[in-house]
Amino acid sequence: MAQHDALLVEIGTEELPPKLLKSLGEQFAQNLYAGLIDANFSPESYQWFASPRRLAILISRIADTQPDSEIEKRGPAVSAAFDEDGNPTKAALGWARGNGIDIADAQRLKTDKGEWLLHKAEIKGKGLESEIESLITAALNKLPIPKPMRWADFDHQFIRPVHTLCVMFGSQVIPASLFGISSSKTIRGHRFHGNATFDLTHATEYENTLINHYVVASFSRRVDTIKSALEKRANALNLIADYSTALLEEIASLVEWPKVMQASFEEKFLEVPKEALIYTMKDDQKYVPLLGDDGVLSNIFLFVSNIDSKNPDAVISGNEKVIRPRLADAEFFFNTDKKHSLESRIEKLETVLFQKRLGTLKDKAIRLQNLAGEIAEQTNADKTDAMRAGLLCKADLMSEMVMEFPEVQGVMGKYYAQHDGESEAVADAIEAQYLPRFAGDALPQSTVGLCVSLADKLDTLVGIFGIGQRPKGDKDPFALRRAAIGTLRLIVESQHNLDLTTLVETAAAQYPKGTLEDNTTDVVDFILTRFGAMLHDEGNANDTIQAVAIRRPTQPLDFVARVRALEAFRAHEAADALFAANKRVANILSKNKVDSDAAVNSALFELDQEKALHSHMVERQERLQHNVASRDYSASLEALAELRAPIDAFFDDVMVMADDDAVKQNRLALLSQLRAMFLSVADISVMAK
Repeated sequence: MAQHDALLVEIGTEELPPKLLKSLGEQFAQNLYAGLIDANFSPESYQWFASPRRLAILISRIADTQPDSEIEKRGPAVSAAFDEDGNPTKAALGWARGNGIDIADAQRLKTDKGEWLLHKAEIKGKGLESEIESLITAALNKLPIPKPMRWADFDHQFIRPVHTLCVMFGSQVIPASLFGISSSKTIRGHRFHGNATFDLTHATEYENTLINHYVVASFSRRVDTIKSALEKRANALNLIADYSTALLEEIASLVEWPKVMQASFEEKFLEVPKEALIYTMKDDQKYVPLLGDDGVLSNIFLFVSNIDSKNPDAVISGNEKVIRPRLADAEFFFNTDKKHSLESRIEKLETVLFQKRLGTLKDKAIRLQNLAGEIAEQTNADKTDAMRAGLLCKADLMSEMVMEFPEVQGVMGKYYAQHDGESEAVADAIEAQYLPRFAGDALPQSTVGLCVSLADKLDTLVGIFGIGQRPKGDKDPFALRRAAIGTLRLIVESQHNLDLTTLVETAAAQYPKGTLEDNTTDVVDFILTRFGAMLHDEGNANDTIQAVAIRRPTQPLDFVARVRALEAFRAHEAADALFAANKRVANILSKNKVDSDAAVNSALFELDQEKALHSHMVERQERLQHNVASRDYSASLEALAELRAPIDAFFDDVMVMADDDAVKQNRLALLSQLRAMFLSVADISVMAK
């Protein structure tokens, strides 16, 4: 009978890559857990662990043996298994041999369709001890390791050298061998605190025993510990800790015994734009900056140490010495950059290619100047400011600061523009050119910023599409998908009634003739395709979005208005019937050629039902046209909903495919006009169940 107990598997390594640690820990545990389920060991709940020097999984309860099972393997039909003399055929002998039995041992399976040879056998369940090594190996092989490495003179490969392997079932070690290391009870503690190694007495004691040896093995627990300590320190200083989840997790991936400490730098460095200082603190040193309620950067910062030092002043002093040269570099770059205006850097943009077939960054700057001006006219923004910001927006790429800290491009352009005496509108627009940079990011706060941001994205989309380098699969080196989504957000959330076709054509016109292929339709369709996921994330049904997309409205605000009206209309009592009727109309028209301009001749009506439908359509046509023109699609759909009764009566009593061809064509023309009325909002036929 199978025994049940906890199972621990720990891989002890050299320091693992911090940016990958969380995914390595999660996926190793998921892979092994799934493998144990597939192998029928019935594992219960599990907990995963990941610290800089270990990956582990603890399963609360698992069987040490698979259950026994019975197999049934049907062989050839008896009529084909033996010849006329009763001797087994080659097919029967081969089947028996494949099952490890003599043909005489085969059983018979009788059904109403005939009789077959049958082999039944009980399969003894395998033990966890015999299977665990291969299951661990399979779990490790599935990990997303970009560059596996070898160490010493071994042929083994892993993301980092492996030093220990612990596989325990309850209090017993399960024999296994990986990377040339045999499993044992030995666990490594903290690199500097406590015992270097110790023996574990039971799998369930893993986490608590490690804590006694200065290792917080749980990734989530370390994150929570660090977050709590950061907040406590910051609150005590009446400051706000500036960190993201990504930074917090990266810090947690660098330490096993986190201790939050406080340090500072000279106040003179605060004269440097805070974004550059914050960037170097976070990205280079993994420090946590502190801000006041007004967003002003403090010269006090927090950092997380991996040791509980008896001489904390030495640790603090060491970290202050490390950050000082980085801040001094930023100060030097800032002061050096201020000696030259942004405008003076435009010529230097000539030395940097945007794309070899699309010219230099200077060429792009000139295109952005003109395109931002064109968009300004469409949005009632200040054209002079928009053009000035478009021309200067890439100039900070030639500054020392941005060359050293690329993440602050645009931001530094704003500071340098202010220093040069440019208007605040121009300075703000230079910073806003990259917005939104990611999902949920802020949008430009000014219309001038909107113009420059739109110009930058449209210029890239049109240019890259125009030389035939649209994204393929997961490859999108120019981030065109992000640019398309950003374009939609900029237009929709700013509530500007802009047309994508006009914008794309205007952007393409900024390139010299012959540079680009005619790609307006492709670019517009690419942008509209991004709408689907955005609108679905807002809670709109896929078929609602599809119904509108078929009509291809190229004004994003119009697209959204149609989707929202149609989504609300789904709850109307007439909705399902109208969806179905439209599907029926679409099917009829798809099988019969009808001139879309064909007039309906009321003299050819034979039945009251077709007369009534036509009359109701005529009565609502003008109102529908007015509502569609004013984008009141809810009212448009309400007007169309009033046609439900005459449409139902028409299909109940009117034979569209009449024997008289003239009558038939007239009825088809009537349905064609009916479909056109509905298509003025969306193709609701795709919404029929």
